[in-house]
Amino acid sequence: MLSFRRRTPSVRKVIFSIVFINLLILSSSGICFAGAWTMQKGQLYDRAAFNYYSADDQFDKHGARTDFTDNGKFRDMNISNYVEYGLLDNLSIINSVYYKAIKKEDDTLKQKTQGIGDIDLGAKVQVMKLAEGILSTQALVKIPWAYNRNDDLPLGNGQVDLELRLLYGHSLYPYIHGYCNLELGYRWRLQDPSDELRYLLEFGMDFTKEFYGRVKLDGIYSLDNGEHFDNSGNPTITNNFDLGKLDLTFGYKLSKRWGLEASYTPEIYGKNTAAGATYTLAVTFQGP
Repeated sequence: MLSFRRRTPSVRKVIFSIVFINLLILSSSGICFAGAWTMQKGQLYDRAAFNYYSADDQFDKHGARTDFTDNGKFRDMNISNYVEYGLLDNLSIINSVYYKAIKKEDDTLKQKTQGIGDIDLGAKVQVMKLAEGILSTQALVKIPWAYNRNDDLPLGNGQVDLELRLLYGHSLYPYIHGYCNLELGYRWRLQDPSDELRYLLEFGMDFTKEFYGRVKLDGIYSLDNGEHFDNSGNPTITNNFDLGKLDLTFGYKLSKRWGLEASYTPEIYGKNTAAGATYTLAVTFQGP
């Protein structure tokens, strides 16, 4: 059986308009580490990426890695765009959007869905500037209105999420040309899924004038206070799950503004969710 959901023509126009606008922003927008640091007033950071996610396994309720039933597989190919713009020197606004093509199949069923996924809008405020670091707060809202949550294989869980996050960034200069970043947040999920604690540990450095790298541990801890029954069909958006991802990124600075990045992000631990890995190629720009 093949189930393939497409957007209506009017929605497709909206989708391509959003993608086109983001590409225009990218063409008018350097390399930076975001984290706790806000952009200077009038500065823009943009990262456009192609991501390929593949999962043949899952983490069960005890955290053990097991095969999907019936030789199941899940794939997510998407184009993402992340934008951060400085309204003031201590205030940045944030937007991220994904255009997704997801597929799930096993011995008995094949399903596909494509379209715009969840859209994030947020703001980051620098609270305190320390001798070698920055303390900031970030507020974010996840908007699910670009897709149909009732699809057999939905692009998201179709609900609004709210998040508050505390961020601390520490420069390692003059010892090395690098930084570390720590983040801790709480995500309120307004319908069935559980609220979550979000945490991130990050280290980045320049190897040469052109080459740089970073490593992140990006984690989600479910508070297990949501609805446990979940029949969405998408193994990456279950209602109560834990997940830890290790993001390994290497970049090359083409100029002061443009850069290229390649990332490998395996999911290294979790519960009640898919267990896969993401491969990413990205272009970054910082300006004007």
